[in-house]
Amino acid sequence: MAEQKQGERRGRGRGRDNKREEEQSEFVDRLVGINRVAKVVKGGKNFGFAALVVVGDQKGRVGFGHGKAREVPEAIRKATEEAKKKMIRVPLREGRTLHHDGRGRWGAGKVVLRAAPPGTGVIAGGPMRAVLDVLGVQDVVAKSLGSSNPYNMVRATFDALKNQSSPRSIASKRGLKVQDIVGRRADGASEAGMAEATN
Repeated sequence: MAEQKQGERRGRGRGRDNKREEEQSEFVDRLVGINRVAKVVKGGKNFGFAALVVVGDQKGRVGFGHGKAREVPEAIRKATEEAKKKMIRVPLREGRTLHHDGRGRWGAGKVVLRAAPPGTGVIAGGPMRAVLDVLGVQDVVAKSLGSSNPYNMVRATFDALKNQSSPRSIASKRGLKVQDIVGRRADGASEAGMAEATN
């Protein structure tokens, strides 16, 4: 009986571990940057580390986190946990690109994100690329115009992504059907094409 109870306890524990592993495998995390900071004290210097991590499921959810600790792995773990708590959902067109162009700003960091046709790839640098990769964007053109500080760039990128809206959300706000809005967009594009051809 005692052996059977122990087996049951082990089984329950394994189930929890499996759930945790599934949650971890669902998300992809990228380390954007690590800073080493030193605090000068009477006996010398105390070193610490600050990590910036972005986490996403590559299906439209993404988050970022910042963690500080005396050791690098602990700082990364804290940052990853914070990123998972602060995730946002971004609507993607056809699951590969943004619905429309966007601009984001945080402090001195300014970014521009542009939707792109299939086959373009992710044209972005540094921290912006990490955010877009874990978000699941396959075609996008991005440019950083301001600060190269990774914290400002990541926050500016999130500012641009938060302003993204899908035809479904716009239709629900206006009390229209999605086809009406998408149809208008297609008509506008065809009219613009005809205008260019006549010019």
